[in-house]
Amino acid sequence: METLPTVPGTAAPASTSVLAAVSHLIAEAAPLRDAVSRLASTISPAVPFTRMHLLRLDRIDSVTLFTARASGEIEEESHQITGATRAGLQDSSGATVVQPAGTLDPHARSVMFCQLRHGLRVLGALWFTSTEPDRFRPEHQALVDDLGDLVGLAVLCDSLQSAVAVRRERLESLERLLQTVAGALDIRSVFDDVSNVVQGALPHDVLALTAWASDGRTFRVHALAGASVPDPAFWEPMALVDSGDRAQLNRDEYVVRDAQTEIDPASIRGRLLRRVGARSALRVPLPLQNDVFGSLFFLSREPDHFTEDDVDFARRVGGYVALALSHQRLSEAARRDAEARETAARLEAQVADLRRELEAREGRRRVIGSSQVWKDVLGQAARVAPTETTVLLTGESGTGKEVIARFIHHASRRSSGPFVAINCAALPEPLLESELFGHERGAFTGAVAARPGRVEQANGGVLFLDEIGEMPVSLQAKLLRVLEEREFVRLGGTRLQKADIRVIAATNRDISAAIRRGDFREDLYYRLGVFEIALPPLRTRPEDILELATEFADEIGRTMGRPSVTFTRDARAALVAYHWPGNIRELRNAIERAVILADGGAVRSEHLPFTAPGAPAARVAPSEPVLPPGGIDLESVERSLVVKALAQARHNKSRAARLLGLTRSQLYSRIEKYKLRESEL
Repeated sequence: METLPTVPGTAAPASTSVLAAVSHLIAEAAPLRDAVSRLASTISPAVPFTRMHLLRLDRIDSVTLFTARASGEIEEESHQITGATRAGLQDSSGATVVQPAGTLDPHARSVMFCQLRHGLRVLGALWFTSTEPDRFRPEHQALVDDLGDLVGLAVLCDSLQSAVAVRRERLESLERLLQTVAGALDIRSVFDDVSNVVQGALPHDVLALTAWASDGRTFRVHALAGASVPDPAFWEPMALVDSGDRAQLNRDEYVVRDAQTEIDPASIRGRLLRRVGARSALRVPLPLQNDVFGSLFFLSREPDHFTEDDVDFARRVGGYVALALSHQRLSEAARRDAEARETAARLEAQVADLRRELEAREGRRRVIGSSQVWKDVLGQAARVAPTETTVLLTGESGTGKEVIARFIHHASRRSSGPFVAINCAALPEPLLESELFGHERGAFTGAVAARPGRVEQANGGVLFLDEIGEMPVSLQAKLLRVLEEREFVRLGGTRLQKADIRVIAATNRDISAAIRRGDFREDLYYRLGVFEIALPPLRTRPEDILELATEFADEIGRTMGRPSVTFTRDARAALVAYHWPGNIRELRNAIERAVILADGGAVRSEHLPFTAPGAPAARVAPSEPVLPPGGIDLESVERSLVVKALAQARHNKSRAARLLGLTRSQLYSRIEKYKLRESEL
């Protein structure tokens, strides 16, 4: 009878060393395909198999199968699970793993496998096949059962990484989509771009937008991407005549897995899907103005391409498209009535303000912290809030400058007025001037209508100028006029307009150094810095870190529909010990990642994205430097270190400052001191 080999010099089976080797392999968290290949090579001395198979359950209707030989050679393929292809595979305890027919080696004479689980959740299955009969023994099965727990962890880790990647891709797609549709006056002009932007997050062959008439009796294809239909009749309004067609009036989302079996080919939907060659579809409704509905269709030429998991993201995309369509209708009305155009623009700004206010009430911008340095900041903000004094907020990026600006606004006599924010670094100079002061019709190419700027939209309230240090010098003079004279002129206009606003500005730059370089007007600095509040970095207020982390975890849990999470002792210690170079913004991102990885359980230190638990990696103490007999030029050494840090950081000044252990303002002071050339920056 064949037995497992033993480790020389001991009575323990070699399976112990195999398990240890597999444990090290799993701990590396390599991509699952690489891990399976190396796993096969690692356990081949202890298990006499011809092929090793790992089945991962991806979704309720699909799986991925990895097949590896002892040499590490591996194949990967995906399978759909349907009622006609389900087959049962059982482990030694009789538990069944769903497996598509055809995934088992047809040449197998011996099979041995185990189920992969995490708690009660089935992750997939691991099995071994041999072309010889009676190849596997009980001791082989015992080893495979032990391997099942380790391999299950690898599958779970891979699934979590994939989920995080999908979530990140979809969030980034939504951000790009908002930029794509924000300025579109006709959704059809950017519809191909809409399809391209969301393609990575929700793959599809065709994207279609349909619009329904207000009477609910006809509809038409409004826009199409991914297919060309030259027939003019395709774009004409079509009547909904039977029950199959009127199903389109259903305001709920739905998934069509196979149009050939689910949709009547004689219906309008059937004919349209056939015209573009679609086999599966995902549809979300678009609620528009006056309760008139349209639909957004994601179409694929393959069956079973979409699942219910895709509905939420598709709904969000539909919301942005609906927003663009709403803007399009407002624009069409604005062209007929100049006064209505300006009113619509003000309403749009108010919607943005209300959205930010809603975010603040939901906790995204709450004033949180009990440390003395933070209380001092709040005390200064509370004292200046009832006045009309201009406030300048300084501090590193991510320290909560907009939080304090909103705090001042809410505590001021202007709290009932709007809070309008603009990032001075986000737009090039011509667009920034138009965005800030507005423009008249014909002021530049594309200015088909007059539009009020942020100064005008902030009348009666607060204008928050973020990253004021990045404002071009040419615009600084116009802003100074607004601050001193409370008046301005729109771009391309001649009429003087009044500005009843209070200005709060913020910057993470060293304004004094910018003044010395000629990048910032000294008179504007004195006008803005009447009351300056310096916000401390998060590393100087460690007693606030756990309070902020708990608030972020609760907020993120609510948005994800998950219960509140707790933090283990080691996680709390890691959070407090970490230096947080990205301040509160970095903390929130770290907590969001940890909540995802914790999957409803307690957040542990390994869920946090640190290279070492609780603190940055320890530095090796340098050897004692030896000075040359003739001495050194200290300034020359410091200058060369600054130049090297800028080069290593690829001229990112924030990163270079961290490499040197300096603040951004200290780095700018040294750049000015040594008069570094543009090529060295």
